[in-house]
Amino acid sequence: MIRLENLTKIYFRDGRRNLVADRLNAVFPTGASVGLLGRNGAGKSTLLRMIAGTALPTSGRIVSDGTISWPVGFAGSFHPDLTGAQNVRFIARIYGVDTDELVDYVADFAELGQNYHMPFGTYSSGMRSRLAMGCSMGVYFDTYLVDEVTSVGDAEFRDKAQRVFADRMNRSSAVVVSHSMPMIRRLCNMGAVLDRGHLSVFDKVDDAIAFHEYIMGVPDTIGD
Repeated sequence: MIRLENLTKIYFRDGRRNLVADRLNAVFPTGASVGLLGRNGAGKSTLLRMIAGTALPTSGRIVSDGTISWPVGFAGSFHPDLTGAQNVRFIARIYGVDTDELVDYVADFAELGQNYHMPFGTYSSGMRSRLAMGCSMGVYFDTYLVDEVTSVGDAEFRDKAQRVFADRMNRSSAVVVSHSMPMIRRLCNMGAVLDRGHLSVFDKVDDAIAFHEYIMGVPDTIGD
């Protein structure tokens, strides 16, 4: 379960106030996979980072009774001077999982060969995505946070990543940010729409998609 309590986030940019979240109150139940929708710039990724704990709210708080992942496939925390394997070992220690098991899992998943033992700073974007996705899938969480990440890599890698992620969703919750409505329908059973600082939560994902398309001006999405 994830609960937002009077969650507020305000940015100041070029002297202008940008209200991303205006006293949000919502509950994402245990076992639910929530599709987080909204127009570009609405603050979806910011909200995801606040849930992950990598961005702080201006006020209010987020409460959870389970473990929450970092955004799936996020590679921004890897140290460029450490090898892929060393970065994975460091992550294993942080999250209290068996280091050798995680290193072996990521080696098999990412299929980087000898590059696994080369500095992360030498990796191509595709290699970074493989390593990051392997780490994300190698550590089990109660809730996974997803920000458009299962579209990375070549077709074969995407298929594998999506199969493994679907398996994780059989046992875990998720909050998913995506502009792909087929992906949202495939992964999610609930929906939430962030618009102008306000969050509307829907028990049915199709209702969330319809509301999102309505505010985006897509015709014939909500009946008269």
